[in-house]
Amino acid sequence: MFAPNSPIHHFLSVSSFSQYTVVDVTHVVKIGPHIPIDKACLLSCGVTTGIGAACKVAEVEQGSTVAIFGLGSVGLAVAEGARLQGASRIIGVDICPDKFELGQKFGVTDFINPTACTEKSVSEVIREMTDGGADYCFECIGLASLMQEAFNSSRQGCGKTIILGVEMHGTPLSINSFELVRGKSVFGCLFGGFKPKSDIPTLVQKYLHKELNLDEFITHEVGFEEINRAFDLLQEGKNLRCIIWIDH
Repeated sequence: MFAPNSPIHHFLSVSSFSQYTVVDVTHVVKIGPHIPIDKACLLSCGVTTGIGAACKVAEVEQGSTVAIFGLGSVGLAVAEGARLQGASRIIGVDICPDKFELGQKFGVTDFINPTACTEKSVSEVIREMTDGGADYCFECIGLASLMQEAFNSSRQGCGKTIILGVEMHGTPLSINSFELVRGKSVFGCLFGGFKPKSDIPTLVQKYLHKELNLDEFITHEVGFEEINRAFDLLQEGKNLRCIIWIDH
C-alpha cells in the first residue's frame, strides 16, 4: 500500500481498509457472483477459522461432546462447525450471559458462566456434565489460564484440545506431560487448517445450499466514515461481525 508521508499500519500483513490492493494470483480465490459480498467477506478469517477448527483440525465426530471457551465470532464459528459435524452436545463457556441465546443459533446446547461457578472450576463442571470430560475442547480467547482449563476439561485418554486464541500476554502454557502420555492431545489452529483455494469455494456452496449459517454473524453494518464506531462496538463486546462498506 502507498500513502505519501503517512505511516501505514497493518495486521498480519493484510492490507485492510484499502480501496485497492495488489495481490499475487496464488492468493486469490474465485467464488462466483452468487454469494452476496457481505457474506463472502466473512470467509476471509474468523468465521472460517472457527469452522475449520471443528471440521478440519479437530475432525469432530458425530455424537461427540464439545466445549468452547469464548463465544465471540470465532467461538461461535466453532459451534457452527461442530453442529455441521453432528456433535450431540456443544457447551459454550463465556462470562456474558447474553451469549447463550445467541449461541443457540449456532448449535450451542449448554452454557456455563464462569462467574457463577463459585464452588467448582469450569473444568470440574464440564467433566461432571459430560461424564468424564468433553471429547473436544476449544480455547478461543487467548489466555494461558483458559487454555489450561480447556485441557483439563477434555476427556481422559482421548480428549483433544484445540488452541485458536493467541496468548495476549505472552504467558507460556504449562500442562502435565503425564496427561499427554495417557492420550490427551493439544493442537494449534491457524485459519482453521483450511486450504483457501479448495475449501473456501466449498463453504460458499454450503452457504448457498443453506447448510452453513453466515447471516447470524453479521450484527452491524456501517459506512467507512463510521469505522471508529465499528471498533467501539468491537471493544464493547456488542457485535460479532460488523460489515464496513467503503463505498456505502
